[in-house]
Amino acid sequence: MRNARLLTVTALAMATGALAAAPVSAAPGPPAGGLEIRPATVTPGTTVAVHTTACGPGGTAAGDASAVGAGRFALAPGTQKEGGEAAAGRFEVPPSAQPGTYEIVATCSGSGGSGTKDKRVAGDLVVTITSTAAAGERPHQPPKGHVKTGVGGALGPDPVQTAAGVAALAVAAAGGTWLLHRRARGDRI
Repeated sequence: MRNARLLTVTALAMATGALAAAPVSAAPGPPAGGLEIRPATVTPGTTVAVHTTACGPGGTAAGDASAVGAGRFALAPGTQKEGGEAAAGRFEVPPSAQPGTYEIVATCSGSGGSGTKDKRVAGDLVVTITSTAAAGERPHQPPKGHVKTGVGGALGPDPVQTAAGVAALAVAAAGGTWLLHRRARGDRI
């Protein structure tokens, strides 16, 4: 017993030490010069914004979202971002998109910095069925009310039928108890 406790305490101490030593990562996002997709998790029919600094100042890119069924889109020089101009573009996720993770790709093509032409960057887009509430949006409310399944329920829409069902169950329980009591006493039924 003592050995089991010592082993458990040692295992817990090692696990705690391993967790404490694990590196803390920064906020999720693309690596420097990667493809930033906002929002990264969407429902079908959502418009997605794409940014990259990989093409250099004034650079443009050709985007490809055909993995999710949205086709090609253009990224044009945008606003100042992360110390350099970002190429920015938009596309709409088709309403027929299926849930899953899709790779969105952009290939630099414009007059950006030297060595950026034909540079390829990618990012992941996650398509889900349920939406995530963004800032300012009301959270998704589940539906309310009865579902007609044909099975019924304890609190169905008709209280008279519910009361009749409860009464029938009570009579059956009382009758079963009476029969078991008579059998225990040895009375013949």
